[in-house]
Amino acid sequence: MRSYRTLFRTPEYTPFLLSFAAFAAAQTIGGLALGTLVLRATGSPLLSAVSMFGPQLAQLAGATFLLSGADRLPPRAILSGIALAFAAGTTVLALPGLPVRAVFAVLLLQGLVASLGGGVRGGLLNDILTKDGYVLGRSVYNMLWGLTQMAGFATGGALLALLPPPACLLLAAALYLLAALVTRLGLTARPPRSAGRPSISATWRTNALLWSSRPRRLTYLGLWVPNGLVVGSDSLYVSYAPGAAGTLYACGALGMFVGDMAVGRLVPPSVRRRIATPLRLLLAVPYLCFVLRPAVALSAVAVTVASVGFAAGLVLQERLMSLTPDDLAGHALGLHATGMAALQGVGAALAGTLAQLTSPATAMTLMAAGSVTSTVSLAVLGRQEERRSAAPGPHPGGLSEPAAAD
Repeated sequence: MRSYRTLFRTPEYTPFLLSFAAFAAAQTIGGLALGTLVLRATGSPLLSAVSMFGPQLAQLAGATFLLSGADRLPPRAILSGIALAFAAGTTVLALPGLPVRAVFAVLLLQGLVASLGGGVRGGLLNDILTKDGYVLGRSVYNMLWGLTQMAGFATGGALLALLPPPACLLLAAALYLLAALVTRLGLTARPPRSAGRPSISATWRTNALLWSSRPRRLTYLGLWVPNGLVVGSDSLYVSYAPGAAGTLYACGALGMFVGDMAVGRLVPPSVRRRIATPLRLLLAVPYLCFVLRPAVALSAVAVTVASVGFAAGLVLQERLMSLTPDDLAGHALGLHATGMAALQGVGAALAGTLAQLTSPATAMTLMAAGSVTSTVSLAVLGRQEERRSAAPGPHPGGLSEPAAAD
């Protein structure tokens, strides 16, 4: 599948995207409104930030224990239920005079409910698309996410200039209801991909199974570590250039859009499997110039070029799917989303600590150097695994999957 026309003719792909766009728009508009509401109520930038990103942290905890449900529950029902739960929770958040403790209790519940969302959506996308259409379809999904974030934050900011935060939260709740409706009417009722009941023990057993394969381990590390270290650099835009942080983030979004479009649409599969390492190096190398503390214009160019390298995620996700049984696709993608969120959080914390001890520019450079080092190390390990798998005779662990070659 090499054309957008063929992609959008795929049954259910368009309603899948529309439901996701409505959900993402609700998240951005609602998150900005809630952060503003908490800041006005408490005067605390910390509580405001946690109110916006707290559900993601709770989602990380929930996915650690509940991820087996991504393949053991019917996807349409789960996605509709998640959207309805967010609509109800966001409506509660809009209630006047709601105590801050109650706000964070609702956010915790929302995060736990959403812990299945990434795995269920990823597995459903894998079901909807053919194998040769996954990268193109995922690239459009990623581009839509970036565009929706930019439009959602811009729209949310404009709405907050005209309306009070509770009114914006009610608008977000309506968008969640729209996402649930589109999911219910536009998607087919599929059975679970895997038999059995979701449980904590099943989650841990499947996590262990996915991690037991060395090619999959290398693929997961390639998805998480270089990306997380560079996101640490990204987190320092505000302290590096307070007056131009928005410009740098916009340039990063532009680079991601270009990279996803190019890799998903223009790069043939025979080439795609060989460019994971070059793309991961591209993701980090331009940040090395920050050691010279470049002006905003040059910084914007470096950020734009570097962000094209985020398209490595498409290549590595395609590899992950080739290494994973279809009945574990949702769990495997959910584990990827969980690990990536964790490593990005670690990267941001590490970068902030380095910036406190040195300077934002030095910290960004060090994080980029760490990303380059991790990419080179993983490439060497991948080559060793490729040679080991190609050697005659039995291999330790009895792996039958292809090696994680770069």
